[in-house]
Amino acid sequence: MTDGRSWEGNWKVRLYERVRERGYDSLTAFAEARPTASLVALAEELGPDDIAGVQVFGGLLAEAERRKQVTRLVRSLLVRELSQRLPNGWPTVLDDENRLKVAVALGTWFASAPETHKERVDKAGDSLLATPPPPGWRPLGPDDELLLTLLPDEEA
Repeated sequence: MTDGRSWEGNWKVRLYERVRERGYDSLTAFAEARPTASLVALAEELGPDDIAGVQVFGGLLAEAERRKQVTRLVRSLLVRELSQRLPNGWPTVLDDENRLKVAVALGTWFASAPETHKERVDKAGDSLLATPPPPGWRPLGPDDELLLTLLPDEEA
């Protein structure tokens, strides 16, 4: 966890220097090598004292916008949330406890989605609740077949 130094100096330069030091040419490549890690975990790997998860997200979003791959980023955000909130995969039964875990994962996903994708994320979340995936479903990346069905790429 950072101690407030994340915003000191030129954090964007620092962020990308750390990515290159680890052998990646983009923040996206670094993050995709760790598809189930949270944004906070990615930040801690890049700099536990001076990189924040929100900075990682900002960099990923900027790269996704340049590459016209924002929808893919949005799917990757769901993968990261589900991995943190439902480490054993989609629950067999949506009892109160599991419903809360699913709701927190979907709510956090919605909250982190760019404004341009909020409506699509909301509909995808509704679809997951209306027609739950198989028990144990745990997407391991943004190209998961079910995720592509729920949130297909639309960027030109």
